[in-house]
Amino acid sequence: MPKVHFLDVTNRDGVQTARTGLSKFGKTMVNFYLAKLGVAQSEIGFPFLFHEVPYVRAQVALAEAGAFGGLRLSGWCRGVPQDVERAAPLGLRHYNLSISTSDYMIQNKFRGRLDRSAIIREMTAAVRAAKAAGAETVGVNAEDGSRTDDGFLLEFALAAKEAGADRVRYCDTIGGDTPDRIRERFAKLAAATAMPVETHCHNDLGLAVANSVSGALGDLDAGQDAWINTCVNGIGERSGNADLLSTVLAFRHGFGLDAEIGDALDLSWARRFALWASYAFGQPLPYNQVGVGRNAFAHESGIHADGALKDHGNYELYDEATLGPFPEDRHARAGRVVLTGEYGGKAGFRHVMDGLGVEVREEDLAFRLVQLCNAMTGRPLTDDELRLIAAYPRELSLLFPGYDTP
Repeated sequence: MPKVHFLDVTNRDGVQTARTGLSKFGKTMVNFYLAKLGVAQSEIGFPFLFHEVPYVRAQVALAEAGAFGGLRLSGWCRGVPQDVERAAPLGLRHYNLSISTSDYMIQNKFRGRLDRSAIIREMTAAVRAAKAAGAETVGVNAEDGSRTDDGFLLEFALAAKEAGADRVRYCDTIGGDTPDRIRERFAKLAAATAMPVETHCHNDLGLAVANSVSGALGDLDAGQDAWINTCVNGIGERSGNADLLSTVLAFRHGFGLDAEIGDALDLSWARRFALWASYAFGQPLPYNQVGVGRNAFAHESGIHADGALKDHGNYELYDEATLGPFPEDRHARAGRVVLTGEYGGKAGFRHVMDGLGVEVREEDLAFRLVQLCNAMTGRPLTDDELRLIAAYPRELSLLFPGYDTP
């Protein structure tokens, strides 16, 4: 039976969001939380960019050391062989390769530099380069797929498959698709190619989650697995991407949805991840954010309060306890507290780590990393961040070339 899988793109599309940003250590924490949640794959960033290289090396080392469980790490490259060739030495085993496919973008973005034939030629060369470099899976992204006509979309996908691609990503790049339309297009394309079509939906009409669910159902209609792109808290360019938690909850609790999730998800980490991301990105959560907003389980009006007091199921679709506890991190405590960070000393470091009850590996290196990571993020480190540093200092030191020796 075909299954639904989640491929989170916070560390690629999410960090591209205007007026926000995330440190390389922050991106590492995204991978940590995705692994705790049980998400199948993280698109960790741009391995062909010089400033991502130390970060990618650190992620590969952390994965090999077991820090990310079974989480797959994938790199995003433009659909040209040069990007893949730059990325290949870093050791990633999964890729998504992106190139525009719509006539609109061919005319108004490429402006005569590429035509349909050239797009397929570049894309297939990139796929072959990735496979030759040892990639286990390659997804090919049809940027602006929702404005690409059916005929060329199929030609593009079949050429990608022949070159060795495992999935094709249908990008609703400008967020104009609608649920009925996208389900039908996914079902046709998945059936015609006999391969999964991956959702990548933007929220310009507020339909990113609905379109992601519908597109995935189109895959299932065609007998193919579904792969859904998400971002934590729905962040992403312009109005955002499909929210990870909302999409998961839709499949778990949506009326009439008969689909099996193929990832071993643990939503007891959902609140920690969402609130950490809000803190790290500097983007407050809306009060009505699905599942994790301040008002997601709050009741005031008489009828609702009375019903919820009798049985929360009267006015709540799912039990808030399944989303895990709210974090109570040391850095957020009121009153007297000792923290550790950029300008801290060994006494404070040991006090904090003892309070967390963690075993610190390579204490001198871990202490140095606390200072470096605090300097990188510019904010107090959270309990989970400190725990990761304590457990994997050698691997995390790859974020800071030249600083791995105390």
